[in-house]
Amino acid sequence: MTISRSPVRHIIAGCTVKPAGMAEFPGAANAFKFLGLTRSCRKRVQKSVKSMLYEAYQTYADAMAPLRCFAAMAGSLAEAARPWFGDPVALRGMAAGCNMFACAGISHERPPFGIDRVMVDGREVAVSEEVTASKPFCNLLHFKKAGAAAQPRVLVVAPMSGHFATLLRGTVRTLLADHDVWITDWKNARNVSLVHGGFSLEDFVHYTIGFLRRLGPSTHVIAVCQPSVPVVAAVSLMAQARDPSQPASMTLIGGPIDTRINPTEVNELATSRPLEWFERNVIDMMPPNHPGAFRRVYPGFLQIAGFMFMNLDRHVEAQAKLFSSLVQGDDESAEATRAFYDEYLTVMDLPADFYLETVREVFQEHSLPKGQLKIQGCLVDPSAIRQTALLTVEGEGDDICGVGQTLAAHALCRNLPAAKHRHHMQLGVGHYGLFNGRRWATQIYPVVKGHIRQSEPAMS
Repeated sequence: MTISRSPVRHIIAGCTVKPAGMAEFPGAANAFKFLGLTRSCRKRVQKSVKSMLYEAYQTYADAMAPLRCFAAMAGSLAEAARPWFGDPVALRGMAAGCNMFACAGISHERPPFGIDRVMVDGREVAVSEEVTASKPFCNLLHFKKAGAAAQPRVLVVAPMSGHFATLLRGTVRTLLADHDVWITDWKNARNVSLVHGGFSLEDFVHYTIGFLRRLGPSTHVIAVCQPSVPVVAAVSLMAQARDPSQPASMTLIGGPIDTRINPTEVNELATSRPLEWFERNVIDMMPPNHPGAFRRVYPGFLQIAGFMFMNLDRHVEAQAKLFSSLVQGDDESAEATRAFYDEYLTVMDLPADFYLETVREVFQEHSLPKGQLKIQGCLVDPSAIRQTALLTVEGEGDDICGVGQTLAAHALCRNLPAAKHRHHMQLGVGHYGLFNGRRWATQIYPVVKGHIRQSEPAMS
């Protein structure tokens, strides 16, 4: 039986298609009848065959692990031997190839933020991480600065979209110079036991509300990409309830508020198939040898495969450049590329309910912009937001969240005073560049910083 088909791309933001259920293979139905299996038994067989994908992936990863260790040792030996042989190109190429192979695997372990110091008002300040609240699927992480003066309090809501919150390391490091920063540190679903139950889009909204209440009034919230919809929902519900902990400002960066506007390939793929197709083809069950055994998840390795296929030429070019840099001894360039891929290839699995509900509510039914999104039976009404200043940020070259999709939040918050609306369009950046890199630090961050300063209660 064939284990996989040709890769097909889809949301969120793409993934390769897993093998279909056994009944979708030619002749499978006749085989079931021949074996005399009942309908319920056939369904169990189909389900077990479909869940083999994670087992197959894990078996492959386990088999490759010793080979990668061997390649790392061979690469080190080749590096050490270069001076003895006059540093030949062939030996440099061998070392480069071995090192690239050793680092090419996917990791499921959250890397450290690694932010231990930051410059504040011209002086270096020590930074420590403190978990101030722990929930089954998320920790509220505080970057505590030793001896720092009071600064605007910021909650960064990281995306739950296949990567860990450490993808926002550059975002946090930049914010820390002028703000007291917390972040939602989402946990890998494959490590969350079934005893903790499921996690849905509604749970995401309630986690956000709970964290904002914990931090208290005058907090500023920043949503990066995917969480823009649940954050708007959370702030809307708090406004509807006249909650005293409503945030002073809300910044949405590259978020899919209304994906009907200027749809990208990602958006079109999400609407090209019914929700049942996604559940049948990309949801899998965790194997028994993991803490989250038998939990239904959207595997992170499918997500990263989709990202890679969406921009395959770019990744091939980057790997060729990395090989060339290693051979030529350009350590600075090689390290920058390797650091990016170390983070990029570190993935987390998503709870199935959350993934499927996000596809349905955000990308297929457009529930928020249509005024139809409900959280535990309560209709979300962004027009209730009257005191939380809104900043939206978009990138000219964003191929994940099209231009205008985040801007749509302003029309939804129609009762917010005009002075509290602000939009920034950043030229020359794609999706990732909106919250990481040079343009984020030098052109986008000053806008975000100014928006927060203007929204501080003492200055409004």
